[in-house]
Amino acid sequence: MKRLIGIIQFMTRIPIPIDVGLDEDFHKSTIYFPIVGLVLGICYMLVAKIGLALFNPYITAVLVLASEVILTGGLHIDGLGDSFDGLYSYRDKEKILEIMKDSRLGTNGLLAIVIVFLLKIGFLNSLLEQNILWPILTMPVVARSMQIVASYKTRTPREKGMGNIFIGKVSTSYLIGVIVLMLGINLGSIYLMEGQMLYAIQIPTLLIMVVGVKLFVRSVYKKIDGITGDILGCICELSELVYLIILYMLMF
Repeated sequence: MKRLIGIIQFMTRIPIPIDVGLDEDFHKSTIYFPIVGLVLGICYMLVAKIGLALFNPYITAVLVLASEVILTGGLHIDGLGDSFDGLYSYRDKEKILEIMKDSRLGTNGLLAIVIVFLLKIGFLNSLLEQNILWPILTMPVVARSMQIVASYKTRTPREKGMGNIFIGKVSTSYLIGVIVLMLGINLGSIYLMEGQMLYAIQIPTLLIMVVGVKLFVRSVYKKIDGITGDILGCICELSELVYLIILYMLMF
């Protein structure tokens, strides 16, 4: 329970008045990443339900996205912007890492954030128009699980960094545990909310995403010989978008 509270505090801005701190075994909290996603997903769901009761689907989609920014403190969005600023600056490794560490937002990062936001709003709006809400709950679960997939058997090019807590420290048993937990949460949530089995959609979707994350990590390795905390944040944001895109293509 201590590690679960710790990882929720670390990855969100949800106020929990308990100081658990970070110990040398904090990386073991990776098993709880899908649960952090579930907590966030429940919050997004509440926003969506209230939004639909008061506004149209488009405004509700914007409110869901705004709640995501507020509840995470923009942690992963910052990683998205920094990653695109650095990776697509077409510089050498050291310069890329320097750009990614810079707190200022460049053109590539700004464009990436705007495009991802617009696409998320568009796909969420399409789902909300059909009163399909379960992807809002499962989306953050999948995205945080993909961060663990990216951290498995990888390394970081930096001696210090927020992502160093997890990168390369995910064991095979923890990876399997996260995937099983993710599937359990997703399939259980869908069944409870829809009253029908949608396994045929979820399984191939998740397989495609795992392959996509591995390919993205490989491309990052070619540029900076490892991944960073910013890359993990970027993967989280892109995973949410790709998840929505795949579901849209399979369901509509």
